[in-house]
Amino acid sequence: MEETKGHIHPLSRTMDEIVRIFTELGFEVALGPEIETEHYNFDALNVPKNHPARDMQDTFWIKGVKETVLRTHTSPVQIRYMEKNNPPFRIVVPGKVFRYEATDATHETQFHQVEGLVVGENVTMAGLKWTLEAFFKKLFGNDVKIRMRPSFFPFVEPGVEVDVSCFLCSGVGCNVCKRSGWIEVMGGGMVHPNVLQAGGIDPRKYSGLAFGMGVDRLVMIKYGIEDVRLLYAGDLRLVNQF
Repeated sequence: MEETKGHIHPLSRTMDEIVRIFTELGFEVALGPEIETEHYNFDALNVPKNHPARDMQDTFWIKGVKETVLRTHTSPVQIRYMEKNNPPFRIVVPGKVFRYEATDATHETQFHQVEGLVVGENVTMAGLKWTLEAFFKKLFGNDVKIRMRPSFFPFVEPGVEVDVSCFLCSGVGCNVCKRSGWIEVMGGGMVHPNVLQAGGIDPRKYSGLAFGMGVDRLVMIKYGIEDVRLLYAGDLRLVNQF
């Protein structure tokens, strides 16, 4: 009888690769709970009380447990880590997150993120750009380029959306990048002073950079998977390809 070998799920494979790259860049891995308090998930991250992300459209609230949610991002780990550690430090936070939304080919109620945080003296946007360029070159190859576009996130100021040049068409234009030559992959920016202060760090002395990416989206792009729900369906025909 022919021996059958197991296969690593593409999500696990990509998550492991991302974490390995960041540890090679000097980052420490930090983890946190998937069930979070409203304080860590929203308040300490400078998310206003009336922000739509707090509504039922986006958040799973735990019934019968006051001010408790399934975390909507891995960012709460930033606050938990800052409370217990003194700068300088670099951490990367892999994990599962949850959003209360309709599922389709590109959206699931659960998905995976990797968060990064660097805090120290004289941390700048130039450091963010260098870090992300180094990461994506290791992930997609030396020819990849990145660009940053201004954007808004409550926990960073200034904030940016980050695009990478399409690694399938080398920026010429194809169906994957919608003929633009670029693929949006993450958000980031300089940590808002209110967030540093919430973590017990003096924003007058220290600055920080942060970034977060959706791993499921990178898996879909990298391996040509057209429906994110296939990653969670348990169909071995998908897993056996890897």
